[in-house]
Amino acid sequence: MSTTPNNEYQNDTAYHRPVMLRECLEALDLQAGGRYVDVTFGGGGHSARILEHLSGEGHLYSFDQDADAEREAEKLARPQFTFIRANFRDLYTELQQYGALPVDSLLADLGVSSHQFDTPERGFSTRFDGPLDMRMNAEDGPTAADIINEYPEADLHRIFGMYGEVTNARTLAQTVAAARRGQTISTIAGLKKAIASCTPRGKENKYLAQVFQALRIEANDEMKALQEMLEQTAQVLRPGGRLVVMSYHSLEDRLVKNFMAKGKFFGEAEKDLFGHTNTPFEVLTRKPVEASADEIALNSRARSAKLRIAIRRPE
Repeated sequence: MSTTPNNEYQNDTAYHRPVMLRECLEALDLQAGGRYVDVTFGGGGHSARILEHLSGEGHLYSFDQDADAEREAEKLARPQFTFIRANFRDLYTELQQYGALPVDSLLADLGVSSHQFDTPERGFSTRFDGPLDMRMNAEDGPTAADIINEYPEADLHRIFGMYGEVTNARTLAQTVAAARRGQTISTIAGLKKAIASCTPRGKENKYLAQVFQALRIEANDEMKALQEMLEQTAQVLRPGGRLVVMSYHSLEDRLVKNFMAKGKFFGEAEKDLFGHTNTPFEVLTRKPVEASADEIALNSRARSAKLRIAIRRPE
């Protein structure tokens, strides 16, 4: 079932280039008649290749809350495919409604799709000017501009430090609070100008990426949604089923690593009376799988990707 280098990127489109496509497909242990879930459809690169492996008995359920992703999913319409317009934090409820439980494997490719990054009006990228939006679902929830203009200074300090790991988070929060007095900061260019005094010389791109990451995570409640989704995977996967998760920053990866190894996000794993670790998953990747140098040369987004794989233990 492995793919060859010649066709590894055959589903690449201008919309999105899937990261570690071959590695993800192999990790899922795909079977023609299996039932699978892709909780992050995005541009459909992974979903399209999963569908190529399925027979008439197999089925793929793909989640995404983005209307653009829903339109992209229409290109894959076939009896073996169901697109679910929902946040993956609703994983169990949605699959239960479709009578799709349990599933054989689940894939989560976390982060922002290439299409979202490359669409200026979505506000995800520091490369363009556009509105400070950053919502995965552009039809619901607070925007990054709402956060910048309405959050108390103490909350800005918290999210810049926690989610962006910005070293001068307190100064940054003070600068934003001062800059928004008497005006509304509503665009990417406006935010860059407002925080220019905080941005280290020679490290502008990295710094702005950290700031934008913090705002995006807060706008989409990403850390909480990820925890809620992961907590449901033990209910969703059959014994022996695979959990395959690819993250792009340390905050996500830490949650995934801890959950797979300990069954919880913080603290030590629970043990039974005999001292055996009591967790729903067995970790198959002692170290995360990372993209090859060849792939990184083709797709710079793959540089930070870390792929972790676990198998659902018997009840």
